[in-house]
Amino acid sequence: MSEDEIWVLDPSAKTNPSYGCNPKDRPLEELLGCGVILIDKPPGPTSHQLAAWARNLLGIAKIGHGGTLDPFATGLLTMLCGRATKLTGVLLKKPKRYVCVLRFKNEVDLAALSSLLESMTGEIYNVPPKESAVKVQVRSRIIRSAQLIDADEASRVFVITFQCDAGTYVRTLSKDIGLLMGTKCELLELHREGSGSFDDTMACTMQQLTDATFLWREHDRGRGLARIIAPVESILEGLPRIVVKDGAVAAISHGAPLARPGVVSTPKGLPTGSTALISSLKGEVVALATLSVATDSLPGMRAGQVATAQTVMMPPGVYPQTWVKEPR
Repeated sequence: MSEDEIWVLDPSAKTNPSYGCNPKDRPLEELLGCGVILIDKPPGPTSHQLAAWARNLLGIAKIGHGGTLDPFATGLLTMLCGRATKLTGVLLKKPKRYVCVLRFKNEVDLAALSSLLESMTGEIYNVPPKESAVKVQVRSRIIRSAQLIDADEASRVFVITFQCDAGTYVRTLSKDIGLLMGTKCELLELHREGSGSFDDTMACTMQQLTDATFLWREHDRGRGLARIIAPVESILEGLPRIVVKDGAVAAISHGAPLARPGVVSTPKGLPTGSTALISSLKGEVVALATLSVATDSLPGMRAGQVATAQTVMMPPGVYPQTWVKEPR
């Protein structure tokens, strides 16, 4: 975000290096307590099974995943460790990218298929297949793009990519394509190649996670595991960011709202009620919050509440308390 898009309300604000740290420098123990693991899911196990294996492997009480893949599907599965599971809802809303291999029962015209895919972009109705564990009901989803990238016309096998809203059922899309092309269509392979800003080239295999954990536990070499676990801030890219002072970090971590004196900078043009990421000067996520006032009103404010935290990520005690409790 450029300087023209930000209100800098306290350019002299500084952070104490004795407390907290840049997310890129976070030690392994803290990453395990609040981090993100990108797994290249193989065919066979369920998403829940992989999360359970990772939980037992790492000895973490909480590991969840964002966006279930069918057992036969492969590709990017995002796992959240510890406190990062609070952000599962954020992760589930990230748009997804898939590659699927379809086989038609009868011959299809290549140009007609390409034209059909182009017409499928925009809002569609998408019903979960009967194989899904969720309630079967009609829902609308946005298809951002649908493209034919390879074809074996003799075998009636075609490779298609989709960029779509989270929660889009590609199995249903493949059946719809067959229906519209006038012949049955079978989904042979499904691979998730991206979720939000993540892509499958960033992911590790379960074997690589196992090897890195072994080196950490048996040989006290945690560098490899630390490279596999990304800081939780990585899933919050794209959210508007309000940077606050160290004292405000401490106050918010104890449940207080964000007050105007604690704000260092904020994006311009955010209306009341917007969701924003509250960040420390070191780039650490403090909380996800709802704005109590429009950000364009902040330069004219000297006091008052700016935002209320909805999901607090910073544990109390990381930054010291700078306020004095009044005696009862």
